Amino acid sequence: MKNTVEIRWHGRGGQGAKSAALMLADAAFMTGKHVQGFPEYGPERMGAPITAYNRISDDPIRVHSNIYDPDYVVVVDETLLESVDVTAGLNPDGAIIINTTKSVDEVRPHLNGYSGGVHTLDAREISEKCLGKYFPNSPMLAAIVAISGVMSKEDFFREMEGSYRHKFAKKPEVVEGNLKALHMAYEEVK
Repeated sequence: MKNTVEIRWHGRGGQGAKSAALMLADAAFMTGKHVQGFPEYGPERMGAPITAYNRISDDPIRVHSNIYDPDYVVVVDETLLESVDVTAGLNPDGAIIINTTKSVDEVRPHLNGYSGGVHTLDAREISEKCLGKYFPNSPMLAAIVAISGVMSKEDFFREMEGSYRHKFAKKPEVVEGNLKALHMAYEEVK
């Protein structure tokens, strides 16, 4: 599977990591890619650590398992850096993206010696500015697309706009806020 990008998401129940992984799979599928997007749960409760996964490929995907050696990792909740080995198996040619107000230099000591790319984004500030509440999944979704290049910027925004307009048909203010959050995060990820 040479043309396959594998992404692992780490978050807490209720933060939208699972939803973001599924939205990424939907958007990639609409651009003609072969996709997988699925969660793995521990105790199913609000605030408990969860993991979600994406496989995105130009070729049919015949593997049906969790992702143990991801190309990219998205950490939706930085407190997980202290309790979960978020860099386990992470490809040094890939990258990790962390939702934090800290700089790359401040988070690197918490990454178990990971030598690959490290990117940060303050998804809280973006979501509160654009949506009025803390919903980190849209900013983190834009960040992984910007860093991984798994699809073009134009394709991503077109498909996400269609997805949001369908999902929030009766709440146009939510659509506009999410689109604004996507654009802001895509440009601001460090």
